Parts: sequence; structure tokens; C-alpha cells
Amino acid sequence: MKKFAGLFIITCLFSAASPAQPALAQSQQNKQQATADAGAPDYSNLKYWASHPRKRDTGDSIPSFLKNEKRDTLADVFFLHPTTYTQRMEEGKWNADVNDEWLNLHTDNRTILNQATIFNGSCRVFAPRYRQVHLRTFFTFNNPAAATAFDVAYEDLKQAFLYYLQHHNNGRPILIAAHSQGSLHAIRLLKEFFDGKPLQKQLVCAYVVGWQIKPTDLKTIPLGQSADATGCIVGWRAYKKGTSDFLVQTENGNGMVVNPLTWTTLDAWAPASLHKGMVDKRFNSLAPVTISAGIDPKLKILGVEVSGSAEGIGSNTNYHVADYNLFYMNVRENVKTRVDAYLKKNMQKK
Repeated sequence: MKKFAGLFIITCLFSAASPAQPALAQSQQNKQQATADAGAPDYSNLKYWASHPRKRDTGDSIPSFLKNEKRDTLADVFFLHPTTYTQRMEEGKWNADVNDEWLNLHTDNRTILNQATIFNGSCRVFAPRYRQVHLRTFFTFNNPAAATAFDVAYEDLKQAFLYYLQHHNNGRPILIAAHSQGSLHAIRLLKEFFDGKPLQKQLVCAYVVGWQIKPTDLKTIPLGQSADATGCIVGWRAYKKGTSDFLVQTENGNGMVVNPLTWTTLDAWAPASLHKGMVDKRFNSLAPVTISAGIDPKLKILGVEVSGSAEGIGSNTNYHVADYNLFYMNVRENVKTRVDAYLKKNMQKK
């Protein structure tokens, strides 16, 4: 049981659970909805943005070895952070409190620092705080109270995105970037705002990482097939080469994946010579590692081989917590490549 719990914390994927008593479930749902309605964030207040161009925050951080990097911010990234609400859950408190200072600091010093900063070389970073669901919620996905909690989390992100569009976008190119729980919500956001909608023309790329992307999730947004493709979605889930978990196996290969070393969907193994670098745990320098990777053609996950000493990459086989970090510099360079390609393509149209 202990082993399974550890696996779940790393993967943040949901599994089926026994349905709760109907009356109890409805009671929990009502309590949760009342709590949620009382704590909705006001996105006109910078307090409710983990990262925002109009304040100094960890999303502005740059590793010291990149201090001379030429940076540009001609595009915007809307970043949906993963689950950080993992401490002991109070009864019925399925959603996080966006005014929880400890949780906000934890979020800022983990996912905003180590993931959202990847995009600050080419984008203004917008990362809203939201009433994310507790990790435990994924165990009870078929519980009505849990379903309400997921809706509350998404509604916050939707309102944050609407506020961004109304007050900050002004027709600028948009990247959507997310991880784990954030990617679950990102797919929903893409469906509602981009897929077959006028806003799709402003989409540079959606980096939907650490979550299963089904072929049926989106109708008109294609999977990226090259490093400079735009208007597309890319994503991966990293595991030690030759391994997976039972949750992935139950998917029967019903997923889409792009290799962040080649930015293609080819199954061929990509050598370590293509790896640009992983930022170390202290966010100072590149970790002393080399990484090669390839797509598992049956499971549709990314197999990874890490040579060297790398801290903070997760379990021995599941690298979920480091999906972005393993390929920090590859993603950072790719963001620039895609933004440049988008701008060039749209300049030619004018």
C-alpha cells in the first residue's frame, strides 16, 4: 500500500475508487461548493498571480549561466501549474485556499521556479493561482464532490484566462504551458477557447506535459511534428527506459507523445548528443547529466536514460516530477524557435 501511494504521488494520475454513499457524497459536494464560492480569486489583484509581468516573482528567475542570454518577450505564456496541494487534507476541503501563504510559497519555489521559468526567455509569464484540487481527489474521481472540485479549479483558470485576454493580450501570440493537474485543465481550456475558435490563430504552441493526451481530445489542433511547427500541441510523460506503471498500461497506447529531444513523433531513439541540458536542483547551473530518450511505440510514453548524478527527478522509474526539468534547455530553446517561426509566418501574411 505504501508503495502504491508513493507511485500515485509521483504520477498524479487518477484511478477509480469505490463510490461514496449518495447522501454523504451530496453533502460533501454541497459543502465544497459553498466553500468554493466564498474563496474565488480576484484576478485584478496581483496577489492571485504566482507569476505576472507587473510584479517581481520567481517566474522572473534565470539560472546564472544564462545571465548573458538574449531574451525577448514578443509572446505570452499562460502557465497552469501542477498539484502542490498535497499536505494533509481537512475533511471536505477538496480545493486549496488561494490565500494559503505557505502553499503559495511552496508553489512559487517549486513549479514556478523550475518549470514556468523555462518560458521567460521568449515570453511574458502569466501563471494564476487557482483552487487546485487536493492530490487525494484523484483517488475519488467518480465522487460527485470530487467532480465539483475539478470544476472549481478549472473555473478559476478560465476566469484568469479571460482576465488575461481582456486586459493584457492585445492580439499577442499565446503559448499554453502546463504540467500534470495543470495539463488536465489545459486540455479543457484549449477545447473551450482555441479548438476551432478564432483565438486558435494566435496559438503558438501548447506544451501539455505530464498528462495523457488522447487523439480525440482536440479536433483542429494538431500534434506538433517538427521543432518549428506552430498552432499545435506537444507533450510527453517521462519514465525510465523500459518501464511504465499499471495506469499507463490500462490506456492501451491511447495517447500522443512528442520527443523533446527531436520534437517529432518518431520512435527512433534520440541520442544524448541532442540533450541541451537540465538545470540542477539549486537552479544555479546545469546538472552533470546526459539524457537520451525515445518514444515507446506501444505505450506512447517517453522512455528516458539518465547518465550521471541528477537530484530531484522522482522515483527510480517514474520521472513525472521532472518531466520539464529533464529537458529544461531543450524546451527553452524550442520555445524561441516556435515563437520566431510564428512571428515570421505571420509577418509574411501581412
